[in-house]
Amino acid sequence: MVEFKLPAWYTTPMAQVILVGITCFATVGMFSAVSNLGAGGLSDIVLSDTSNGVLYGCFAITGLVSGGICNLLGPRLTLFIGTLGYALYVGSLWCYQTQGTGWFVIFAAALLWSAQGAIMMSYPLEKDKGKAFAIFWAIFQFGSFIGSIIALAINIREGGLSAVSTSTYIAFLIIIFIGVASSFLVLPPNRVIRSDGTIVKLEAVSKPHEEVVGMIRLLKDWRMLALVPMFFASNYFYAYQGAVNAKRFDGPTRALNATLEGAGAIVGALMIGYFVLDIKFLHRRARGYLGLATVVILVVIVWSVGLSWQVTFTRADATEANFINYHDSDYKGKGALYFFYYFSDACYQALAYWIMSAMTNDPFTLARYAGLYKALQSAGSAGSFGMDAVSTPFLNEHLASWILMLASFPLAYLVLRTVKETNYEDERVVYVDDVHRAHAEEGHHVEKTDSIEKGSVSEIPAPPLTANA
Repeated sequence: MVEFKLPAWYTTPMAQVILVGITCFATVGMFSAVSNLGAGGLSDIVLSDTSNGVLYGCFAITGLVSGGICNLLGPRLTLFIGTLGYALYVGSLWCYQTQGTGWFVIFAAALLWSAQGAIMMSYPLEKDKGKAFAIFWAIFQFGSFIGSIIALAINIREGGLSAVSTSTYIAFLIIIFIGVASSFLVLPPNRVIRSDGTIVKLEAVSKPHEEVVGMIRLLKDWRMLALVPMFFASNYFYAYQGAVNAKRFDGPTRALNATLEGAGAIVGALMIGYFVLDIKFLHRRARGYLGLATVVILVVIVWSVGLSWQVTFTRADATEANFINYHDSDYKGKGALYFFYYFSDACYQALAYWIMSAMTNDPFTLARYAGLYKALQSAGSAGSFGMDAVSTPFLNEHLASWILMLASFPLAYLVLRTVKETNYEDERVVYVDDVHRAHAEEGHHVEKTDSIEKGSVSEIPAPPLTANA
């Protein structure tokens, strides 16, 4: 049997993170792009709000078990199922618009985020986990950014957005199905080799009883319980920010704000990933403290500015006659506010992912962490969309979003105090050279290669395969 040999660069963690980013860009990113084209691609704003609530409700329910499913099926199949869910969701919006079959809008996908989280948090070296988030988030958010630019161009040319055309839906669905197919390019953890010569995980998949035990341990871990407020708050503010954007600005300005949001998310992720969480001259725990301090300062300043504007209007003032256009003097500073709302959001989520990834390097454990994170995050989103659906005062929504984030910081600090300089000494580490040596001793032929791990392991004594199990 001839075994296809993968290029060395393809088996690196960053190559896999980029692949997952491209997959999410073409699926979740295109879903966000359709949303930016006006009410989830629909002319019915109420249906869009309801469907978002149902979508996040489904995420919350399935997120609890999605980590275990990812570990049992492997990241490749899990990503495929998850991305297919987004294709069904966008297709259901199209079906509603053309056929009026509103019940299809319940389709959603949560499995994708457990697989994505496990790959992004476990595949890279510990020193590169901030950069891994930055790369993934920038690629992923670029999909939403493109959709916003399209919406902005249409608004400027035609003065507004109508329901999305059939040809536009078809174009987005083609891109989404390319993203679905790209999920099969992702490698399982036992085929990914870090630059220090270590294999991410010897096993490709887990076993059912291991997942039951792992989930029980997760729910008993005080550090994960302490992070619950952070997880719950991490998407809570989207409903408020989206509602204010829809109620206070005209069509072209809403599209401009959405474009600034996408840009803010990309810049924020790159900034905190490269220049804060992975800064070279600080120890790991100090980097975590610096990241927390950065996020606290951003959230306090940005949301204080938002509050100073929010107290000047209520829902009763949000009428079409009072819409703000980007040419108006009243728009001054509002675009910057939306840029920094999503700049700080990217930093907040980067910190949450970085803390989880600093607790362990095990991909199975991190898949469970990512599943719980998505479950609680989505529960918060569903609750916030529910608040907005019943016309809760904007000020109440603002304060609820802000207070939840502020309350999460002291607990996040307690978890950061437990972060070790490395987890490699406590967890099983296997070098690819050890695997080759073991195969050779068993009589298997091992082809000698010059892949990237060669040379990097020569200075590090290779532990036996049974070490630190």
